[in-house]
Amino acid sequence: MTPEELALVIRAAILTAIEEGRLALETGAVPETVKVERPRNREHGDWATNVAMQLAKKAGTAPRALAEILADSLAKAEGIDAVEIAGPGFINIRLGAASAGELARTIVEGGSVYGTNESLAGTTINLEYVSANPTGPVHLGGARWAAVGDSLARLMSASGAAVVREYYFNDHGSQIDRFANSLYARAMGREAPEDGYGGQYIADIADQVRADAAAAGEPDPVTLPEAEAVEAFRARGVELMFGEIKERLRDFRSEFDVFFHEDSLHNSGAVARAIETLRERGEVFDRDGAVWLRTTSYGDDKDRVLIKSDGQAAYFAGDVAYYLDKRQRGADAAIYLLGADHHGYIGRMMAMCEAFGDEPGVNMQILIGQMVNLVKDGKPVRMSKRAGTIVTLDDLVDAVGVDAARYALVRVSMDSNLDIDLDLLASHTNENPVYYVQYAHARTRNVARNAAEHGVSRDAGFDPAALDAPADAELLGVLAQFPAQVAQAAELREPHRVARYLESLAAAYHTWYGQCRVTPRGDDPVDTGHVARLWLNDAVTQVLATGLGLLGVAAPERM
Repeated sequence: MTPEELALVIRAAILTAIEEGRLALETGAVPETVKVERPRNREHGDWATNVAMQLAKKAGTAPRALAEILADSLAKAEGIDAVEIAGPGFINIRLGAASAGELARTIVEGGSVYGTNESLAGTTINLEYVSANPTGPVHLGGARWAAVGDSLARLMSASGAAVVREYYFNDHGSQIDRFANSLYARAMGREAPEDGYGGQYIADIADQVRADAAAAGEPDPVTLPEAEAVEAFRARGVELMFGEIKERLRDFRSEFDVFFHEDSLHNSGAVARAIETLRERGEVFDRDGAVWLRTTSYGDDKDRVLIKSDGQAAYFAGDVAYYLDKRQRGADAAIYLLGADHHGYIGRMMAMCEAFGDEPGVNMQILIGQMVNLVKDGKPVRMSKRAGTIVTLDDLVDAVGVDAARYALVRVSMDSNLDIDLDLLASHTNENPVYYVQYAHARTRNVARNAAEHGVSRDAGFDPAALDAPADAELLGVLAQFPAQVAQAAELREPHRVARYLESLAAAYHTWYGQCRVTPRGDDPVDTGHVARLWLNDAVTQVLATGLGLLGVAAPERM
């Protein structure tokens, strides 16, 4: 019996008690989903619910009295061995071995479907992440968003949402001018401008721009008048940087559905249309020759300029147009994953959302991530050889590989600073979290191969009652929590919960492996216990593979 099935049994018991007159409660007061949790102390049972405490006041009775009414019915339900009432009204439930063991069959036969849910069904979510300026390689903060954003997209899709993965290219404004001037300066053998960009990548791109021009039979850009030369480096240099960023993210298993260019908002008239929409809503006013959005009406500390007095669009005007564009493309929720340096933008962004008539925190959601630091030999890694002043995604992947990099970036809550120990991540020990989980998966596959060699096959049938050892029950209990962990991680936008769950599952499996056998000893015959435990072993294989897949991490067959 899965926790979801048990929740239905408890709900049915409540409704039956109402129908029989044993419980004075309106049926509409009964929750659609009864909360079922694992007790902290497993001696109290397999599952527990506080539903009696939730409903007692509405039913006009004491929580323990209501719990006693439900306990009588639940004790008679098929698959439940014992029901106990604890404390102020908790109901502790112990399942029979056969009922608990059925979960192994459910997982194996369900395959990758086990763990999915429909909690976000019918919702279209635009998830924007990374969105680094196209003026250099993806830095370590962007790498964190690539891992977290892609994992979050996978989780929300597994929870039924239609997810649009989006990358916003900031290709409009002064940073692109500085990038082009830096390329030109490097090509001319000069130092980068004071506000420009350094690092080997600038030289590499400048050289590639010149090589591409030669291959196309065009003049070397350095021979052109300076304004034309800078424009040539801008056009081709930005294109090359775009291409490299896309390639690096693709190699990092972070795919995008939409690459949106900031420049298109201004060239298409979207900025003007968004401002006009807000003006029609009475949210825009003119002052001192500029156009303003009245964000103070919605909690911002000051009103914000959209069009400056010189007629140029303020940066915020692009944000306004971009949000409206997302909503008009069908997004019920626009989720932004931003770095800690954007914390000050939240107030104005939420105010803008409300000015459009939308609900902040629902139609617009902003997640802020903290800094990432690399540590090697106990000391910070501060500089990239290629980028010069920053540590990049490539530096991390080169040091530990994609799997370890993604897992390390996801397993810590994104609102916490993260120190990544390169020595630890490169090690093949149980102290390395990604190795610990991947090794558990590889071990399950090795057990399955050994089982086949010893004639143990799932085709022999399945007797769930044979999973009667304490370690069986413990492992089944952890497996049962997977769907709830996926749903919760998606709802709270916290993919690190899946990583921590996988580590707990790996720990339970390694303990089970040391206590239970899938293959017979010596010449002993294969019995129902061996076969049942092969089913359980393979259920662990499935959940580990599914969970790692949600994080974009490989599930190896051998290690």
